[in-house]
Amino acid sequence: MRKQAPEDGKASRDEKPLRDPAPQDAAVYRQRFSVDFDYEVHFTRDVFRKDNPLLLQVLDRKAEGRRHRVFVCVDSGVAEARPGLIREIKDWFHERQAKAELVASPEVIPGGERAKLGWQTVEDLMVAFGNHHLDRQSFVLAIGGGSVLDMVGFAAALVHRGLRLVRLPTTVLAMDDAGIGVKNGMNEHGVKNFLGTFAPPFAVVNDFSFLATLPQEHWLGGVAEAFKVAIIKDLDLLDFLTSHARAIASRDEGVMEQVIRRCAVRHLEHIAGNGDPFEMGTARPLDFGHWSAHKLESLSGFRVSHGAAVAAGICLDSYYAMRKGFIAPPELGRILGAVKECGFKLWHPEMGQRGGSGELAIIEGLEEFREHLGGRLTITLPRPLGRKVEVHHMDLDVVEEGLWYLRDQEAQAAAAG
Repeated sequence: MRKQAPEDGKASRDEKPLRDPAPQDAAVYRQRFSVDFDYEVHFTRDVFRKDNPLLLQVLDRKAEGRRHRVFVCVDSGVAEARPGLIREIKDWFHERQAKAELVASPEVIPGGERAKLGWQTVEDLMVAFGNHHLDRQSFVLAIGGGSVLDMVGFAAALVHRGLRLVRLPTTVLAMDDAGIGVKNGMNEHGVKNFLGTFAPPFAVVNDFSFLATLPQEHWLGGVAEAFKVAIIKDLDLLDFLTSHARAIASRDEGVMEQVIRRCAVRHLEHIAGNGDPFEMGTARPLDFGHWSAHKLESLSGFRVSHGAAVAAGICLDSYYAMRKGFIAPPELGRILGAVKECGFKLWHPEMGQRGGSGELAIIEGLEEFREHLGGRLTITLPRPLGRKVEVHHMDLDVVEEGLWYLRDQEAQAAAAG
């Protein structure tokens, strides 16, 4: 028989209210926790050589005692440059089939920045992951340049809220920058990396044997990121770049391996030590030179590669720093000379393109950069060389002056042969 409630509406003596675990005077319960992330970045050669144990060690890092299931994605440009690669991968897994299962023939996917436009590749990958019943302990091995690593990483981050991603970068840019961090993404809404997630990889394997088959564009691309780090963080690296510019241009692999290692470690130190690995704040120091670079890529329809655009963007912001007295004119000359000697252009015609209102279109990159991070505009500049300063306003007259200065310097260099 149901007990009748007291007529006065009060709880009876044998009915106790649920105790509130929060302090009685608190209007809010604050939730706080932290999660440790760790992953290894390896440097090797010929990772799929039959007697190279590294990749299996990477897959078995947690010593879980299981047979690892692996789905492999390969950049189409890499597959074309190394026609025996797919066979090498299959043979490597065949030799280790008791410990590692290749769940399907390696999937060859389009590479390059244009391939990051639209959802098709990401959707196809997610469907393939589902069709092969990958779970959160399964691995996706992404082999390729930064764009392929971005797209595969984005798809892997969405399926089951995160598959285990192992990146195997194949370009200099991917080895020393894009492939070793915690980001992925795709281009949408006319904006570079408009969509994406922060998803640390399970591991990264830099295989220097892929350097030999790189076209010159991809050989040089990551050198721009090395200049970026050097100018704001590492004078020794800047000295090395300027003194070895000709060796870099002539494809000295020994020199390039040193650049990749040093630049990669500097990036990893920044991710771990700056207190903002997921970029919740308004500052992004390692995007020095990138506000104009991202816009230049878009304006060119991605004809200008990311590395080439970053090189020009670094030069533009270095000019701005010189005009503001942060670095000396000879230091600017040193930067521009080394960048040029490595094989980059200081100027691209899209940098002078004007919109319908007559304003320089590249200036829109400042607002797009601010919007991407939110809050105040925050631009990193060298002050002095080897150190950085953050500014929250850019003098547009000086920016435009810098654009024409770089145009003239590029023209003079071309005329000199």
